[in-house]
Amino acid sequence: MSRSRGSAALQLPPPDAVPLFAALGDATRLRLLGRLSAGGPLSITRLSEGTGVTRQAITRHLHALGRAGLVRHARRGREQVWDLNPKRLERAKRYLDQIAAQWDDAAERLRMFVEDEE
Repeated sequence: MSRSRGSAALQLPPPDAVPLFAALGDATRLRLLGRLSAGGPLSITRLSEGTGVTRQAITRHLHALGRAGLVRHARRGREQVWDLNPKRLERAKRYLDQIAAQWDDAAERLRMFVEDEE
């Protein structure tokens, strides 16, 4: 199972990966995504319930997630409701899968190297 050294080189992330992962780098935002995943679409009022975080702070976090393309909102009556953007999450997952595959390849090369040295 010989592979060229070039196949192991880390590829540059797609240009939109950096803001996406920056938006995910916050515990409150991750909790919001979890709540939307479990019960979305939800209003800001519903998203802030039981969190100890103000509605204003929730709104700021949702806008950060929105700029990264992870969530979207629509008007429902007098409220804005927020929901996940599954296509964007799938793109993030595909990128992480590529990184995982590269790590698997590197671990396999290391295993083969160690076995050859024995």
